Amino acid sequence: MMITPAAPSLAGSIAAKMKPPSRFGDKAFEWLTLAMALAVVGLVFLVGWQLARGSSLAIQRFGFHFLTTSTWDPVAEQFGALPFIYGTVVSSLLALIIAVPLSIATAVYLTELAPVWIRQPLVSLIEMLAAIPSVILGLWGIFVMIPWLRDHPFPFLKKLFGWTPFFSGPIYGVSMLAGGIIIAIMILPIVTSVSREILRSVPNLQREAAYALGATRWEVTRIAVLSYAKKGLFGAVILGLGRALGETMAVTMVIGNTPQIAASLFAPGYTLASVIANEFTEATTDMYLQALFEIGLVLFGITILANLVAQLLLKTMTTKMTSRVAQ
Repeated sequence: MMITPAAPSLAGSIAAKMKPPSRFGDKAFEWLTLAMALAVVGLVFLVGWQLARGSSLAIQRFGFHFLTTSTWDPVAEQFGALPFIYGTVVSSLLALIIAVPLSIATAVYLTELAPVWIRQPLVSLIEMLAAIPSVILGLWGIFVMIPWLRDHPFPFLKKLFGWTPFFSGPIYGVSMLAGGIIIAIMILPIVTSVSREILRSVPNLQREAAYALGATRWEVTRIAVLSYAKKGLFGAVILGLGRALGETMAVTMVIGNTPQIAASLFAPGYTLASVIANEFTEATTDMYLQALFEIGLVLFGITILANLVAQLLLKTMTTKMTSRVAQ
């Protein structure tokens, strides 16, 4: 069979069409997404640098004692952040103690137990709670929650646990415990929503295998669902902690705003975010303003530290689970 002169040109055109496509689009997309990721990291460093720059004089004057002293006297220009650190940590831990069990239990009910006809209305109500502005929750806390807590739950807690230092002393209404409760209300929707999505991502094969082995519904939920989603639920808790540490307006309106360290949860307190919101417009001297910038730097550092510790715990948890499976 003779090859016509047109055959080589036809073969060349087919080979040209079969050349691999250009990699320019893939590379451009890769570099664009890398630039966006680096922009986020750069933004974090820029925020930290600006806070450190704005508080340089206060850092030079007070040094590490800024974190360990309790005096906050703008007139004498003596500043210490310990009461605010204490208030931030305690109110956030109280919020987690209250919100995490409620959030995870709600997420379990919505994914494992709730009938279909009630599931979506409950999800909508939870998401609607997340949309309420913090200042509105603060007003509700002042006029509704505080009087109710002062008249009913707080006296009951004092009667039962008044022998402990945590529930002793006079009841004012505005208090560290009230601040923890309002923060718990604010982080409840986000922890619930994230936990629900994590539980929904558990493969149905996990549940079916547990049912096939004769497990009850509670055993399926505990062993096949919660155990599988443990890491994700821990991440949801850390997300709620980050929100709790930085909450400002609502907690400012109910915590009492008193720079003191008291063992009683009925006593007023103060947080790092609250002191910035309350006193930033009143800072009339450079040192006063620099001290507030350093308060912001401390809050920034606590948030970063909490996330680093959470990542370390998560890595430790993953290592233990892997070694257990290997055994």
